[in-house]
Amino acid sequence: MQYWVSTILLILGIYIAISIALYYIQDYVLFKPEKLPKDFQFDYENQETKEYNLETRDGAIINGLRFFPKGESKGVVIYLKGNSKSIKGWGKFAVDFTRHGYNVLMVDYRGFGKSTGKRSQKAIKRDLQVVYNKVKEKTTEDRIILYGRSLGSGFATKLASMNNPKMLILDAPYYSLTKVTGRYMPFMPLSILLKYPLPTYKWLKYVQCPIHIIHGTHDKLIPYKSSVKLSQINAKLTKLHTVIGGGHKNLNNFESYHKMLDDILNREPKTIDLETTSINVIHSAKKTKKKA
Repeated sequence: MQYWVSTILLILGIYIAISIALYYIQDYVLFKPEKLPKDFQFDYENQETKEYNLETRDGAIINGLRFFPKGESKGVVIYLKGNSKSIKGWGKFAVDFTRHGYNVLMVDYRGFGKSTGKRSQKAIKRDLQVVYNKVKEKTTEDRIILYGRSLGSGFATKLASMNNPKMLILDAPYYSLTKVTGRYMPFMPLSILLKYPLPTYKWLKYVQCPIHIIHGTHDKLIPYKSSVKLSQINAKLTKLHTVIGGGHKNLNNFESYHKMLDDILNREPKTIDLETTSINVIHSAKKTKKKA
């Protein structure tokens, strides 16, 4: 009996030790930042850019980069990137929006690129709201598009739920970060331990602008089914765009992805007169003959 008690206590001790370790190292596991020196010069071929530094109320510096379209601007895309590298590398994706006539603003989260400050979910949300407010000083909200890629999809959804942008575009979004990490550590109490739960599904229900979700069917990191579930939360405002064969990091390599962006950015939604459709027609059940 004493042997079993000792074994159980040992297992429990190991479990608690792993949980404590996981709590403290999760920043290193979740985030893969690339840090840049203060004097680093951004340079993109055939792209006009301007660098910004925004000081937050706690003294952190949020570094951002604005990409300009050729010709008259249709608005601003606030591009919230994934969890790796810095805007140095992510900047090459700005062309997918500047070619459609949009300014693109990319920012590095705390600890990424030239951005400084202690990172937390609350701090990042606060930083991004300050960035949004700064953009709002220069243009109206009906010209602001929020684009969230992977990790950035949760933050973009939160921003959209608190503001009134023109639209929200989510690229490979997660239902919640707790769900994603839970696939790899199903026996850990992540709902308690995770400092970045990022419950996209909770915030999505409060979004009042058009929502476009883009996801690849072969995404191994964030399953396609997560976007199917998300698309059902605020269904009247949401359209799900499926990239057949697309993975987590290669949607930009698919022609269908760029056609989807073209439709999203350049096609005004049409109002359908449902009274002229078959929406109220119900398929009749198959009738069976009654026996005499």
